[in-house]
Amino acid sequence: MTQSRAPLYFLIMALLILAVGVFQSWNSALSILNMGLISAIMALGVNLQWGYAGLFNVGVMGFVALGGLAVVLTSMSPVSAAWSAGGVRMIISLAVGIATIVIAIMAYPRLPKGRIRGFGLAAILLVGLWAFRSLFDPAVAAIEAIDPAVTGYLGGLGLPVILAWPVGALLAAGAAWLVAKTALGLRSDYLAIATLGIAEIIIAVLKNEDWLSRGVKNVNGLPRPVPYEIDLQGAEWFVSLCAKFGFDPVSSSTIFVKLLYAGFFLAVIIIIVTAMELALKSPWGRMMRAIRDNEVAAEAMGKDVTGRHLQIFVLGAAIIGFAGAMMTTLDGQLTPTAYQPLRYTFLVWVMVIVGGSGNNWGAVLGGMLIWFLWIEVEPIGGFIVNSLTAGLEDGSPIKSGLLDRLAYMRYLTMGIILLVVLRFSPRGLLPEK
Repeated sequence: MTQSRAPLYFLIMALLILAVGVFQSWNSALSILNMGLISAIMALGVNLQWGYAGLFNVGVMGFVALGGLAVVLTSMSPVSAAWSAGGVRMIISLAVGIATIVIAIMAYPRLPKGRIRGFGLAAILLVGLWAFRSLFDPAVAAIEAIDPAVTGYLGGLGLPVILAWPVGALLAAGAAWLVAKTALGLRSDYLAIATLGIAEIIIAVLKNEDWLSRGVKNVNGLPRPVPYEIDLQGAEWFVSLCAKFGFDPVSSSTIFVKLLYAGFFLAVIIIIVTAMELALKSPWGRMMRAIRDNEVAAEAMGKDVTGRHLQIFVLGAAIIGFAGAMMTTLDGQLTPTAYQPLRYTFLVWVMVIVGGSGNNWGAVLGGMLIWFLWIEVEPIGGFIVNSLTAGLEDGSPIKSGLLDRLAYMRYLTMGIILLVVLRFSPRGLLPEK
């Protein structure tokens, strides 16, 4: 019965987006569609961790940001002057830092227990830190001094931007592996604290390390996998096509570009959902649900619970990082200050809960629906307020006060939706079968 409602829900979702195109603009409708698809992929990553394994990840924001960083590191052209000024020293300093950590890890079991181990590790770390800072600080100063208003960072590899999407998945998976190796053996609340802390550290690095991502100065002009609107407007084939159907080339170019993005995102989400559905119905998927429902019984049957948790946590983070790279590509810029927990953690969790935890199509539905409401609640609220206060003057305190508070309708609506769904459909709109 529940699964039979899925086509109806997605049909309603499609009609809502079409209504935006008819009553507002097709540009707005396609913008909602594209960001809704990206949000749905983020929700799929969280659903993999929570719905399949019961892992509480509150660091979604950090993995999304790593995906965005991957676009800069992969697709932006390298800044040759910055590399000449301090690139080699930066690589050496990072190698020294990594070597220090590796040496400390290898030395720990070999040193005798007690004070000797403590003093030995402290000595290794202090010497390594001194060597690291001696190389790192001058390199940072030299790199950030290179035309800071325009560059002031090392740039990237200059590769096609499509390659940045799997690189974003790899960066997020690497960070997730580090977190999971230390926190998965603890209780779920400690895992939540660890993921939240790592996410805040990642955002702090992006905001303050200008040599890496220009910090709060942002990285603009990221490459695109689709043509630019101005190029389409100058292309003879596109202009003649618009003239044939009586369309304006300027507005049509924007719609055409967004349709191309939608094609990319739809292809990605179909591949991910197909893979997750096949995995869910496989022996591996049944094992993961058995571990989620009763870890003690699964461990008694010889299952490596911690190892499977590590595996699925990394996979979920990789999907989130992939979506983060897609979102930065769509935006065309990396803005570290835009990564907020409300948007990239809380809202994604609302998508999973409303859609249906443990159901992949439920996560997609929740991602699309919640993003639609997040965008459209404010204009819909403005229409309602203007209709109810049509008899009042424009300068009326009541009317102006209501209009000034429309921005808060988003938060109020999200809370109401969450409460209603948890009250009448605790397992979501499309519960797990």
